Amino acid sequence: MVETVMRQMLSGRGIARTHDRTGREITVRLLTALDRLRLFKAIGATLAENPPYLGMAILAFSVAEIDGVPVPSPATESQLEALVQRLGDEGVDAIAEAVDMIAAPSLTEADAGN
Repeated sequence: MVETVMRQMLSGRGIARTHDRTGREITVRLLTALDRLRLFKAIGATLAENPPYLGMAILAFSVAEIDGVPVPSPATESQLEALVQRLGDEGVDAIAEAVDMIAAPSLTEADAGN
């Protein structure tokens, strides 16, 4: 399990900050329709049909910042692969957990009927 030192939701905007096992603070965001379109353009039709590759690409494409430094969205397959290499397993694991957290609706007392 990833040791997440801090995870903070930012005003319900689909953005979260998390720390990976190496201590890097990674800011992630949910992808918009335009982001997904650009992702498909960057990886091409063949890789877009490869579920494991697409899943990893979505996680990497979700990174907004690493240690407070903005990370531009990859525009090519090689840029995407360079970002995945930079993130490593530690970063990808932390991103996956953060994306799950911001994508899942939270259960409030009102939802629970209390």
